[in-house]
Amino acid sequence: ATMPPGPAAVPKTPLALQPLSSSASLRDQAYAALKQAIIDADIYSHPGEVRLDERQLSLSLGVSRTPIREAMTLLEQEGLLRTEPRRGIFIVRKTKRQIVEMIEMWAAIESMAARLATLHASDEEIAALRKMFDDFRNAAPGEHINEYSDANIAFHQAIIRLSGSHLMGQTLENLFIHVRAIRRMTISQADRASRSIVDHMKIIEALEKRDTELAERLVRQHSLDLAAYVEKHGDFLD
Repeated sequence: ATMPPGPAAVPKTPLALQPLSSSASLRDQAYAALKQAIIDADIYSHPGEVRLDERQLSLSLGVSRTPIREAMTLLEQEGLLRTEPRRGIFIVRKTKRQIVEMIEMWAAIESMAARLATLHASDEEIAALRKMFDDFRNAAPGEHINEYSDANIAFHQAIIRLSGSHLMGQTLENLFIHVRAIRRMTISQADRASRSIVDHMKIIEALEKRDTELAERLVRQHSLDLAAYVEKHGDFLD
């Protein structure tokens, strides 16, 4: 039987990686490094899945292939990687339908996090949310889209954190990889950055007023608007 044709060329791993130290388990270090690199990679910025090159990962991390294989097995169990016989290991990309469902799930949990934040977060913690957007008060967020994108993602993470619920953070951890990538990709489209910062200011005001119902509703609608946008414009995902 003939082997199916592989990719025309295997690019060097697109992940940003640094050599590991020997102070802790190499498998655990490789797992943490690979997972963070996958989180940071823009996996939806180009069509097709990214194939990982075990040899290149070994060179980048400065360790043998054994801890890398062990780490990739863990990441595959978490649904972040997928093995295809005779083709290799790929970073998993989700379909448009799956992404929409993920954002809807995020909307449900983050809105509850906002509700809990109005009840449990300190005034100082809520005030810190405003400081995230200080750099964009005198300039449109679209003029500094990369910096605003980072602030946007940090804002949503902060609301989850202000809930005080460790379980919420755990539940969203693997959704975050995909939802973050989609937020980063869509924030520069259709003036979404300008509308986003308006939404964020309204959410912060509701949190400051301890308006539980309003904060919950605004946060939920903010993510549902993203889900609707992906549903309408996310054909690049399929």
